[in-house]
Amino acid sequence: MKTILLVDDESRMLDLLALYLTPLGYKCVKKSSAVDAITYIETNHADLILLDVMMPEMDGWTACKEFKKIRDIPIIMLTARSEKPDIVKGLKIGADDYILKPFDEEVLVARIEAVLRRTTTEEEFLSFKGLLLKPASYELYFEDKEIFLTPKEFAMVQLFISNRNKVFSRDHLIESVWGYGVSIEDRTIDSHVRNIREKLRRAGFPADEFLLTVWGVGYKWTGKE
Repeated sequence: MKTILLVDDESRMLDLLALYLTPLGYKCVKKSSAVDAITYIETNHADLILLDVMMPEMDGWTACKEFKKIRDIPIIMLTARSEKPDIVKGLKIGADDYILKPFDEEVLVARIEAVLRRTTTEEEFLSFKGLLLKPASYELYFEDKEIFLTPKEFAMVQLFISNRNKVFSRDHLIESVWGYGVSIEDRTIDSHVRNIREKLRRAGFPADEFLLTVWGVGYKWTGKE
């Protein structure tokens, strides 16, 4: 199920959008301010954002830039402002599409589907038994639940899953993730592996079955998809 974050200061518009989209199988999360939406996206997943432009406290253009700083989420901007400079401004700061209010329900749904198709096609994925890695955006999910990793932790998981059943020494992991010639202690690798296992376990993934310690050598990710 795709999650769409709806951001508009008018509760009637939020309810109307949810009324259109929920029967089509989308999970709709409603936020009445851009600030609340940014806080939400810092710790939660969304596949697409429908973002109103004219809002108090923080406008949609500013919010769009803030969303893109967190991760590259597709954004469709909704506004009654039809002036060409406003449309160009939205697209230049990272919006994927721009829809004018009032909009036709079928056109809105078609635009959403088109943006989701395009962004999904453009991005490469790695998957393993319910885990989904998005290397371009440093995102990891298990059965649609996002697992928040540090960049180094993500790089290690990507390396392991891309090279299943290969044993990596601690020195190899240091060179691959931190870079050649970097002075990192072995226990730093051990600490990162512990953190990865714990985060995977909390999400419900059986990390201990797949991320294995090879005593006296290092670590490996075992198993077939």
